[in-house]
Formats: sequence, C-alpha cells, structure tokens
Amino acid sequence: MVGLAYAAVPLYRLYCQTTGLGGSAVAGHGSDHIETMEPVKDRIIKVTFNANVHASLHWNFRPQQNEIYVVPGETALAFYKAKNSTDKPVIGISTYNVVPFEAGQYFNKIQCFCFEEQRLNPHEEVDMPVFFYIDPEFAEDPKMAKVDLITLSYTFFQAKDGQKLPLPGYQ
Repeated sequence: MVGLAYAAVPLYRLYCQTTGLGGSAVAGHGSDHIETMEPVKDRIIKVTFNANVHASLHWNFRPQQNEIYVVPGETALAFYKAKNSTDKPVIGISTYNVVPFEAGQYFNKIQCFCFEEQRLNPHEEVDMPVFFYIDPEFAEDPKMAKVDLITLSYTFFQAKDGQKLPLPGYQ
C-alpha cells in the first residue's frame, strides 16, 4: 500500500503535465515553437508567485519577486530563493501547480527546478530560476477571456538521497 501511494504522486503528476489538468504546466514544447511565437501585445497577464515548504523540510523558500506582467507568446524569467536552515545537508524536491487550473495547459516551463533533487549544504542559500511562457493560444480561448491573473505555486518536500522521480513527459 505504501508503494502504491508513493507511485500515485508521480503518475498523477505525469497525467496532469501531459494533459494540462490540475493546474500543471504542459511539458514537451520544443525551442522551435518558442522562436516562432508571436506575442499578443494587447493581452497583459499578471503572474504571481507562491512558495510553500512541507513541515518535514527545514528550508526557507520564497519567490524573489511577488509578481511580473507578461503577454502570451513572450518568454519570462523569475527567481525563487531557497536556504537550508539546518546544520546538515538536506535534499529537497519540488512540485508545482498553476491557478486557475484551466490556465495550466497554456503555461509552459522551458526551464525550472521542479521535480529535480536540490541538495543544499548546511546554511547554503541558492537562487532557482524559472523560465516560462504563456502560449499565444491562451488569448484565443474564450474560457480564458476573463483570466488576467495566474499564480505559479511551488511546494518543496524533503527527498531521500538517491531517490529519483520520473521526469514528466519523458520515459
């Protein structure tokens, strides 16, 4: 039962990342798509950032900016900061979601620290970048017509040394 419960999290994450459901950003867009995107200049979206840490992980984790403004079809870069406040090395791993959930299918991360082990030495502090874009099709979706605020939220959990989670969208 414990193994099945543990396997449910990565499987659900993989499903959500593939479909864009549950507020997960869609994985698998190539750089060729980015190079040909046309920004939708008349549609400004406020992206806010949220950070959470599970009680078992003694890290300080926060976004370095509260919000940025982007337009669909334009890349953006944001940073989070994490600090290990203990006297021993600790490995953390993060998950994320996008709110409103329906916007997750248009929120595309090019590079991020999610689902990868992050080892921080005692009292070490690091910057963690998130490079993303909102697909230009966002502006054409009637369900997104009144959406002008998207929140990107991360939660860090303590990981065990050597334990790997599967990357979403890859085998």
